[in-house]
Amino acid sequence: MSKSGSLYIDRISIFHKLDGSIKLLMLICWTMFTFMFMDARIFIVMIVIGFSMVYIAKLPLKSVLPLIIFIFVFTICNSLLLILVTPTYGSKLTGTYTVILNIFNIKLTYETLFYAVTLSLKYICMAPLTILFIFTTEPGSFASSLNRLKLSYRVSYAVSIALRYIPNIRTELQNIINAQECKGVSFRRGEANTLVRTKNYISVFFPLLLSSLEKIDVISNAMELRSFGKYKKRTWYNRKPLNTTDFIFILLSILLIIIGIYLKANLFKRFWCIYF
Repeated sequence: MSKSGSLYIDRISIFHKLDGSIKLLMLICWTMFTFMFMDARIFIVMIVIGFSMVYIAKLPLKSVLPLIIFIFVFTICNSLLLILVTPTYGSKLTGTYTVILNIFNIKLTYETLFYAVTLSLKYICMAPLTILFIFTTEPGSFASSLNRLKLSYRVSYAVSIALRYIPNIRTELQNIINAQECKGVSFRRGEANTLVRTKNYISVFFPLLLSSLEKIDVISNAMELRSFGKYKKRTWYNRKPLNTTDFIFILLSILLIIIGIYLKANLFKRFWCIYF
């Protein structure tokens, strides 16, 4: 996390030099390409390429690891829920039923298990570009980039402030937990059972909400005192013109969508499942 409180990590890489609007375009095109398919082969290639870009961006592992862990946990929970609710869904897509587990007359098929794995890979594909966008985009410059796309500078500033204050909310949450621990409230494993700790964690969200609303009010008053929003347009101190690298990544993003449409129409039309 940077000194400004945002998630931006200052490094020297090709992705840090890209305009914020270009990285947003890359994320959108990457997402569209991902959701065109349901094929593990494509997702594996995308994961390799995506995390290679994260490596090129020189982002420290300790900073991006929490987001990666969150995405992994989310995908696992989502896949487990899919298996529990619809244990034969994958078979409906392939038309074949290979039962690998039968518990209380509930049959789990190999096709559904492979579908769950493929779905997990699909969500993991989103991690690299999300990491690049969050950790290599400085909030202030991103606001000017959005305004370059003819988006109102009021909306651009709202997005910028949201990105800037997410880490502050996390810090405020930790401060509230520390204050509650000083009063004897249990949050750590071993101090109380899971149900009690869960209840204690839920109880801190109300003061966190009040604290966040107070900060929003302070920021709103400060912006009003500076006549924010009085004029239809504004200038930007740190806006930079698009360079050759930006245009190259624009073309690559558009090319990715074109390739995706071609592959979807001709080669990867449906869910792919491998049999041994």
